Amino acid sequence: MVTEKIGVVGAGIVGLAVARELAATRGAEVTVLEKEGRVGAHQTGHNSGVVHAGIYYPPGSLKARLCREGVALLKDYCARHALPYEEVGKLVVAATRAERPRLAALAERARANGVPGITELDALGLREVEPHAVGVAAIHSPHTAIADFPAVARRLALDVAELGGSVRLRHPVRGIRETSRGVEVVAGTGRFAFDRLVVCAGLGTDAVAAMAGRPGSVRIVPFRGEYYALRGAARGLVRGLIYPVPDPRYPFLGVHLTRHVGGEVLVGPNAVLAGAYEGYTWRNFRNFPQILAWPGTLRMARRHWRTGVKEVYGSLVKSAFTEAARRYVPELTADDLQRAAGGVRAQAVARDGSLVDDFAVDVHGNVVLVRNAPSPAATSSLAIAQHIAGIVPAPSR
Repeated sequence: MVTEKIGVVGAGIVGLAVARELAATRGAEVTVLEKEGRVGAHQTGHNSGVVHAGIYYPPGSLKARLCREGVALLKDYCARHALPYEEVGKLVVAATRAERPRLAALAERARANGVPGITELDALGLREVEPHAVGVAAIHSPHTAIADFPAVARRLALDVAELGGSVRLRHPVRGIRETSRGVEVVAGTGRFAFDRLVVCAGLGTDAVAAMAGRPGSVRIVPFRGEYYALRGAARGLVRGLIYPVPDPRYPFLGVHLTRHVGGEVLVGPNAVLAGAYEGYTWRNFRNFPQILAWPGTLRMARRHWRTGVKEVYGSLVKSAFTEAARRYVPELTADDLQRAAGGVRAQAVARDGSLVDDFAVDVHGNVVLVRNAPSPAATSSLAIAQHIAGIVPAPSR
C-alpha cells in the first residue's frame, strides 16, 4: 500500500496541528514547510496567550463551534504534555450604562455557545473578582484560561516527527504546480512531490495562494497589535483577564489587560493597519503598495476611518493607551506601563471592504487553502485541524 504524502505550508500552531492530525488519523507522511528558523515565529508567538471560551462568536458559526471544541481539546493536550494552562477567568466590563445592553446581549450569546459558568455581575460583584477594576456591570467567564501557545507549537512539532513526519525549517515556498498526480512544491533548495497540499501560511497566505494559481476573492490585510507590560507591583492590580465590551462592527476586542502564564500582565493590543505583512514596527512599509492595491483595503479604511484614527493616536501617544487601560483599572499610571513586543494579525478583507469574521477554508483540487484564521485560531487549533482533515480530499482508490 502506497503511503499518502501531504505537504503543509506554515509551522504556526494551526499548520502544525493540521500536520499532526493528518499523520495520526490518515497515516499520511506529512512534511511541514516553514520559511522561518523556528516554529510559531509569527502570529503563534506574538499573542497574549488567551484561551478564549467562546463568548463573542455568532452562535452556529464555525468560530463558535470550533472554539468550544478546541478549548476542550487544548486543555486535555496541555494536561497530557505538562504544558501551562491556567483558568484565570475573564471579566468583560461595561464602563458606562450605555454599554449594558451590549453586555447583556454578549452574556446571552455566550450561553447560546455553551460557555460554562457565565454570570452577570453588578459594580460591586465585579470587584469581588477583580478588586482594582471598575465598571457599572460585567460578565464573568471563570473558565477562560491562558496558555503558552509557542510551547504548544513546539510540542506539536515533536508529535509530527514522532508520527513519521518532518518539519522543514528555513524552507520558504518558491513555487507550486498542480500535476495529474498531485502537487509539486519548490521550497528552499528542494523540490517536493505531494498528493495533497494544505496551506496554513497566515500572513503569507496571499503569496502562497498566488503561487498555487488561486488568488481568491479575499486578501490578507495585516493589522499590528501593540502591547505594553505592567511594571513591578502594578502587576498585582490584575488577577486574570479584564476586557471591554467589544464593538460589534469591528472584529477587534479593544485594549484589555491580560495576565500571562509567566506572571507578566500585558495591556493591549490596539489594531493599527500595518505597512507590511510582517510589519512589527512603524518603520516597515515593505508591502504597503501591495496592501493598498487591493480594493477592499481602501473601502475598509473609508468605513472604519474614525476607529483607525483613534487606534493610530493610541499607538503614537502613550497617555492615550494608558487612559484606555485606566478606564477599567484607574490606579494605573503611565509609569506603570513599559513597551512590550507586539504582533501582526492576518485579517482577511473582501473586495467590498468587509472584514471576514469567520474561519474560511477553500478546497481547490488537491490544494486546501486556509484563507482566514484569526483569533481564536490558537485556542481552536486542534479542532480546526480536525475540521480541515475532514475536508482534505481523500486518496483516489
